[in-house]
Amino acid sequence: MSIEGGVLHVVATPIGNLGDLSPRAVQVLAGVDLIAAEDTRHTAGLLAHCGVQTPRVSLHEHNEDRQVPALIQRLIQGESLALVSDAGTPLISDPGFRLVAAARAAGIRVVPIPGPAALIAALSASGLPSDRFWFEGFLPARAQARRHRLEALAAVSGTLILYESSHRIQGSLEDMAQTLGGERRAVVARELTKTFEQIQGGRLDDLCVWLSSDPNHTRGEFVVLVTGAPDAPGEALTAEARRVLALCLAQMPVKQAAKLASQITGAPKNDLYQQALALKGKA
Repeated sequence: MSIEGGVLHVVATPIGNLGDLSPRAVQVLAGVDLIAAEDTRHTAGLLAHCGVQTPRVSLHEHNEDRQVPALIQRLIQGESLALVSDAGTPLISDPGFRLVAAARAAGIRVVPIPGPAALIAALSASGLPSDRFWFEGFLPARAQARRHRLEALAAVSGTLILYESSHRIQGSLEDMAQTLGGERRAVVARELTKTFEQIQGGRLDDLCVWLSSDPNHTRGEFVVLVTGAPDAPGEALTAEARRVLALCLAQMPVKQAAKLASQITGAPKNDLYQQALALKGKA
């Protein structure tokens, strides 16, 4: 595989199982002039597994501002670079945003090398709605700030996806149950693709109990998924269904109006009934 000069490759690496590193990723890591790694020592183990000896430079949250100008200059001069994080897809709750943004601003081609991402792996196996989701990443470490952020997320209708560490998972899950509602369905995914992988589902209240029932349940790296807020009455109705319902309500009682509007538009009668009640209440 020929590696084009002056190109930045954003390379996804395994989140646990080394078998998830794609052949294309190995070819790119072996062929570029330099690898920018979140932790060069951690990446050294992955490269040794693949037999890759490409030079590495450190790029993490504490030095990214300092490192980016020199890396951009190397790209401008025609070198090829690969960006990797310790695990998963770079920039997803990991460093790399400043480098990618600067590269694009400088007209440098940025090529994604897709692969593992913990949030997508967890969502695909969760059994929770996946048509819409909100990735929040890590919540604030302090309890009060964490609860405030959860309050802001309470009305999000898509599935919430959050990352959490082992020493904060119990407190975070309890705050979710208190703030979002203990009855909400959720999934705790622990140590994905690793030996002790667990994917546990249930109500938030029940998951808090499950988590505290065994010390092993709080070990490792976590993805937490929570079903989104239920739609408000009538929120899912089309504009046409609302229009027809309003016309019917002007001529007949709520129950009959909902039934007729459902027959005309095909919208769920119960949704129309709830919306009719809401409209009558406002009137």
